[in-house]
Parts: sequence; structure tokens; C-alpha cells
Amino acid sequence: MAEAVITAAPTEVSDAVNLKARLRSATARSRRNAFLLTAPLLIMLLITFIVPILDMLFRSIDDPIVGQAVPRAAIALEDWDSGAGLPSEEAYAALVADLAALRTGGSDGKALIGRFATRLNFEQPGVRSVITKTARKAPKLKEGPYKDALIKIHKKWGQPEIWAAIQRLSAPYTVVHFLASLDLHYDVEGSIVGQPEMRQVYITIWLRTLYISGLVTLLCILLGYPVAYLLATLPQRTSNLLIILVLLPFWTSLLVRTTSWIVVLGRNGVLLETLAWLGLVGDVDRPQLIYNMTGTIVAMTHILLPFMILPIYSVMRGISPTYMRAARSLGANPARAFYKVYLPQTVPGVGAGSILVFILAMGYYITPALVGGQNGTLISNFIAFHMQKSLNWGFAAALGAILLAGVLGLYWLYDRVVGVSNMKMG
Repeated sequence: MAEAVITAAPTEVSDAVNLKARLRSATARSRRNAFLLTAPLLIMLLITFIVPILDMLFRSIDDPIVGQAVPRAAIALEDWDSGAGLPSEEAYAALVADLAALRTGGSDGKALIGRFATRLNFEQPGVRSVITKTARKAPKLKEGPYKDALIKIHKKWGQPEIWAAIQRLSAPYTVVHFLASLDLHYDVEGSIVGQPEMRQVYITIWLRTLYISGLVTLLCILLGYPVAYLLATLPQRTSNLLIILVLLPFWTSLLVRTTSWIVVLGRNGVLLETLAWLGLVGDVDRPQLIYNMTGTIVAMTHILLPFMILPIYSVMRGISPTYMRAARSLGANPARAFYKVYLPQTVPGVGAGSILVFILAMGYYITPALVGGQNGTLISNFIAFHMQKSLNWGFAAALGAILLAGVLGLYWLYDRVVGVSNMKMG
């Protein structure tokens, strides 16, 4: 009997080891199969999402045009002190040689002159014509002194600002786009200073974007919370019907929903015509409700309101009504019971809806473009302008990178401060 027990024990141990090995093998197979099933989605996300973002981040610092166009001048300006006056005769001669080589280099060289002139013009407005005029006359300058010849072609060659810009932009990578996105720039001595007041644009646009996004988020909370409470407390059949009405805007084109506000808020639109018929506004001095910040706020609040209602409603549906009844039975009036018991339990839904609406509002483009006018456009509209009109892709990429960093920072802050895992239900 003892021998049977002794011989059985190794067999049981061997079976347990084999079982663990089979379980590990099955787990590895299931993980491999799950990865193969999700691989197409991962590849699609990599191609359509990750790669474009990385390309945008790279374009925001990539700036090789000046170094490619005038390599001799870039080398000649390496040791030049921009605060000590104009560069030496060698720098002028090198620039003439570079421009002459580009001018006589066929269509590719002439195209590079255009890109070089455009890039410098972004840094020093009005320089494009200087570059193109100098490039046309450069092949004819056979002998020096080149400094006097270039200054004779245009007086800007006698100013250190244009040379400082060439020196600064000769490096293949730069942060000038990020500085310009914040209304900053390098002066002649290489120090970072603010733009002149008449050229300060983007700080105002960033503040306007934050203000409109925050105000739209607040309005969505004020309008969406009562609607979500109504949906959560009504009978199931009625609640389901109203939920369809909340979801109905998702089945309508965003363009249609935005342009409908032009019909409603226009000078001769439905709202002002009705108010004029009631005698509340005049026929001549009517308030401007569209093509300004007011139109942007109204239209964005209407479009983003469902994104606030649904998260709050999903949290409210999980709150048992017994909590309120218990508070009332303990002597709390309805207002105090709601404030002390019900409201704290809905904070996760309000937080999720707020971060969702705020992030969406920060990057909104179509609605401000259609109804925003001059003072209702957001930073996304300027990103589109530099991508499509000015063709300053590096600057547009820098604006997009700052916007992306801000959104990620907001999400991180929400997760650390107002995240669901940090919530203490009251």
C-alpha cells in the first residue's frame, strides 16, 4: 500500500506540470490569435493616425530650405556675430555664387529660389522680392566688391536683419515656428523677444479658443444636466423615446446643422424676424447674431450638447433612487438631498462630458469657419489657412503640435485630478 502511494505521487506531480504547460500553451495561442485579429486595425491606426501625427511633429522643426538653397553663404555666416554689424565680403560673395548657381541651374534651381524667398519672407516680411530680384541679377555679377553691388540692387542687403535670418535658418532644424505660434521671434542679436504689437495675433487666437471652448463646455453643462436628469428619472419607455431625439443630430450632417443656424440667426433670419414682429427689436438696428463670436458659441453649443448629455445620463442611470429616499427620510429637504447625495455621484459623468466637449471644441473647424466671421474663428481655422493658402506647413504643424500637447495635457490633468479612479462618491 505504501509503495502504491509513493509511485502515485510522482504521477500526480507530472500530470500537474503537464496541465500547467498546456494552459500556458493555450494562453499563448489565444493571445497570438487575438493579436492577429486586431493586427489589421493596428496597422490602419499606424498608417492613418500615428504616422501623420509623427510627420506633423517632424515638420514643425524641419527647416532645410535655406541650407539647401545657399550652402556657401550658410558656411560663411557660421562665425558671424550678428550684433557686430554687417557680415564680411566673403559672405556677400558666397551668397552671389549660390544665387547665380540656382538661377542658372534650370527649373529645379529656380523653384528652389522661390521656396528660399518664401521661407525668408515668413521670417522677414517683404524679403521675397529682394531675393528674386537679386537672383535675377546675380549671374551678371562677375567680380566684386559684392557688398556694394548687392546693396545697390536693394538697400536691405545693407541691414543685418536679413543676414541674421539667413544665419538662423541655415540649420536643418529650428524652433522658430513654435516661437511664432506664441508671437515670439529672434531679434538681430539672437535673443527671443515678443513680436511688435501690430503683429501679435496668435496669443489672442489661443486665448479666444480657450475662452470659447470653456464657455461652450459650461453652457453644455447647464443645458445638458437637466436633460440628462429628466431622461434618467422618466419611465423607461418615455426615456427611450427622448434618447432618440438626443441622438437624432448625429444622423444629420454637421454642415446642415451649422448652416441651419445661419437661417435662424441671420439678420433677416427666423429669430430676428420673429422678435421684430413682436416689437422687441427694430427693423433697422438689429443685433448681429451671426458671423461673430456669438454665432460660434450658439452653434457649437447646439452641436456638442449631446456629447455632454450622454455621459451624464449613463452615470445617472446607475444611481439608485433609494439614496434620495433615504436622505429625505432622514430629514433632508429635496434641494439639500440633491446637493449632498445625488449631485456628488454624478460628478464622474459631468467630468467625462466636460473633457470630451472641451477637447472637441478646441479643435473645431467647420462651425467657426461658417458662422464665426472675423472674431469667432479658432486656432484650427488658422492651421487650415497655413496648410491651404499660405502653404507654410511648418508653421501649421507647430500650431497643431501645440494644440495636440494642450489636449494631451488636459487629458492627463483630468485623469490625475478628476479621473474616475480618484473619485470619492459622497
